[in-house]
Amino acid sequence: MGQKVNPVGLRLGINRGWDSVWYAKKKDFGNNLIEDYKIRQFIKKNVINSGVSKVMIERTSKKCFVTIYTSRPGFVIGKKGSDIEKIKGRISSITSNEVVLNIKEVKKPETNSYLVAENIAQQLVKRISYRRAMKRAMQSALRLGAKGIRVCLAGRLAGNEIARTEWAR
Repeated sequence: MGQKVNPVGLRLGINRGWDSVWYAKKKDFGNNLIEDYKIRQFIKKNVINSGVSKVMIERTSKKCFVTIYTSRPGFVIGKKGSDIEKIKGRISSITSNEVVLNIKEVKKPETNSYLVAENIAQQLVKRISYRRAMKRAMQSALRLGAKGIRVCLAGRLAGNEIARTEWAR
């Protein structure tokens, strides 16, 4: 079996922090973990086409701060903040704590790895050539200040029955 290091665990404390920031006693830990999972799952399913890259959850004894990092904050907020109230209501039904919802904008979505991968996946669903999708994503990332980029696609590329892997850097 391979000796692979978890990429998040490798970077923790160096150039990345935790996605959930809270402390709980043994009896509350499992419930908080499940609540975090359900909150993230709800946001990924219901906040669509708005480029959600990361969901940070911070808890105190009585409050739950949920921060959504998105490339299009206007889509998440909605007209006059109507969508934000719906999201907050749904999240408060998931968790027992009081919910405080923050929305932060991702300034350069072309340099965010999760958003670049999602963009390529959406292009593949629309049947755009995988080579063109890869090259376009790489060009836009480098143009907006990324020092380097590596893209790897795997599966039945271009409709071939044999699964293969293509990558470029």
